[in-house]
Amino acid sequence: MESYLLDWANLLLRWLHVITAIAWVGSSFYFVFLDSSLTPPVDEDLKRQGVSGELWAVHGGGFYHPVKFAVAPPKLPEHLHWFYWESYTTWMSGFALFAVTYLWNASTWLVDPSRTNWSGGVAGAVAIGFIVVFWYGYDIVCRLFGQRKNGDAIVGALVAVLVAIAAWLACHWFPGRAAFLLVGAMIASTMTANVGFWIIPGQRKMVAAIREGKPVDPIHGWRGKQRSVHNTYFTLPVLLAMLSNHYGFLWNHPRNWLVLLLMMFAGAAIRQFFVLRHGWKLGRNKHPLPYALAGIVAIVVTVVWLAPAPQLAPAAAPAQVGYAQVQPILEQRCYLCHGAQVQMKNVRLDSAQSLKEHAAAVYQQAVVQKTMPLNNATNITDGERAVLGQWFQQGAKVD
Repeated sequence: MESYLLDWANLLLRWLHVITAIAWVGSSFYFVFLDSSLTPPVDEDLKRQGVSGELWAVHGGGFYHPVKFAVAPPKLPEHLHWFYWESYTTWMSGFALFAVTYLWNASTWLVDPSRTNWSGGVAGAVAIGFIVVFWYGYDIVCRLFGQRKNGDAIVGALVAVLVAIAAWLACHWFPGRAAFLLVGAMIASTMTANVGFWIIPGQRKMVAAIREGKPVDPIHGWRGKQRSVHNTYFTLPVLLAMLSNHYGFLWNHPRNWLVLLLMMFAGAAIRQFFVLRHGWKLGRNKHPLPYALAGIVAIVVTVVWLAPAPQLAPAAAPAQVGYAQVQPILEQRCYLCHGAQVQMKNVRLDSAQSLKEHAAAVYQQAVVQKTMPLNNATNITDGERAVLGQWFQQGAKVD
């Protein structure tokens, strides 16, 4: 029953997490596009009001005319829409999902004895520490170097170094699947911390000053813009890390930390292309195609690097594989979690009929993706995976 309820919690939290993440990323991408596409106002009345940029757009059968004020409108409206619950709800649902999936069974999901012989509690504490320490390191870098000459470049380089160190440590301390997700959670938490600690508080101070008729400190707008820009470059790397748990060939590689960094670099470079593309169309910057090409090259290099070596037909596997050949493998490697005593994910493999029902899942998880057994805790061999694969390809017979 506990496993069943956890599966429901996992499903509902994941559903909520994806919904709110779409809302957050969508609004973030829209405002990046808007800032990059604004043009100086033509109407003299808009200029007198202090409008610094405008955009005409058509969508859903209607015409829209958003404008941006350099500092503030002549009079603030009574109601302002604040973009923060999308971020907060994404983080809260994501952390709850992480807690239900990974922290609840930390000894299973976060511990790989071949890397570190931690207890589940220690592994969970270190995982949370990753999130907290990275945020403080990133925040210190932004505050120390963000306002200096070439500050954006310096901050970008130092944050890249922090991410690289974190990825290396995570992949050496945690199972690959958990390590990738943890790095994504670490960066995503920093994105929400940017909203909660700097962007929204700064905006509240600006609004308060305007309502009280006081001068607005421009540092709040500058800092909010800086952190918002960082968030847009974090987005695609985070999404890659979050999706990676479905693709064992990424995090199973011996140099998985480098695989993660290459793919995250590709995401950031491709995002740069889309950010600068709007400015290029208005003649503000050069064509950003080189950034897209750099991202594509990084992906191609990774694809070629991870390509499996050609394999000869397994000589040890019999010409015809039946239940008699696969049952001993399952008994030794799979029954621990999918047998009479325990049925993880409600999957049981200790009978011919139940194996037949889950044959496709066994093939996908154990042979194609190699995600099972989890962290290869039972030390299944490539030869045994080949036998399971041949059995499935021959019709998964259990007679």
